[in-house]
Amino acid sequence: MPLSALALVIAAALLHALWNIAAKRAGGNHHFAMVSGLMVCVLWLPAGLWSGWNEVPRWTPLQWALVAASAFVHLLYYNALLAGYRAADLTVVYPVARGLGPLLSALGAVLLLGERGGWMTAAGVALVCAGVFFIAGGPALWRQAQHVADSPLQRQRVLAGLRWGALTGALIACYTVIDGYAIKVALMGPIVFDYVCNLLRTLMMLPLLARDLPGFRAAWRLQWRHALVVAAISPLAYILVLYALQQAPLSHVAPAREMSMLFAAALGGRLLGEGDRGLRLLGAACIAAGVAALALGG
Repeated sequence: MPLSALALVIAAALLHALWNIAAKRAGGNHHFAMVSGLMVCVLWLPAGLWSGWNEVPRWTPLQWALVAASAFVHLLYYNALLAGYRAADLTVVYPVARGLGPLLSALGAVLLLGERGGWMTAAGVALVCAGVFFIAGGPALWRQAQHVADSPLQRQRVLAGLRWGALTGALIACYTVIDGYAIKVALMGPIVFDYVCNLLRTLMMLPLLARDLPGFRAAWRLQWRHALVVAAISPLAYILVLYALQQAPLSHVAPAREMSMLFAAALGGRLLGEGDRGLRLLGAACIAAGVAALALGG
């Protein structure tokens, strides 16, 4: 992986961890997704117009189909993530999702995009996934899920976190492969691609808004600060990833994105009061080694 692509991924990872902290603190549902989506449409409009003024008129049905598919899967992903955050701890949902996502994404890149990776790439993916597992709590996480301890409610939260995390991870892999194809094969511009995807996602959510206007107004009033943080930095984080995809294979970029776990491990523990420092450090070391292997792997 070129150093320029790695630098983009590291910057995106920090931004990704930050907006996930904001989303977790908001504790929002689909109304929060709508509020943040509307804010993205406004905040990123100048960039969308600048990048898409000449490109969008040249889009074929293929480009529009890719945008529509990505928007739909991203919408499912974001709402699954928010549902998981309401049902369980960030340190269960987020690591499981971010651990399963790159594994399935790398597999999809090989099967669907024809990418090939050597043993170094395979080792990097394995180390990243192992690091995510340790940051999630390691063996203790599975023991909590398998045994009814003194707190059945805690076990229920862990199981819910595993389920929502797995669903979120599968959706991450789906949109990663779709977006990788759009950027690498259909040669779509990252900024306009991400902006139009968000615009379509927001339009898809309008029926839900019409059903519960009071709920939307309440979410706007109570959660607008967190939504503004998400709207400002979430698109930037993903646009940086899309630019990295122009320079490196998807099977390298997708696992390397999990550098966000290094930042989430620190920020989650400090801001959300979630512990297990020893396992977090072990997981961080595995992720760092995995990303290094991916960088050296080509």
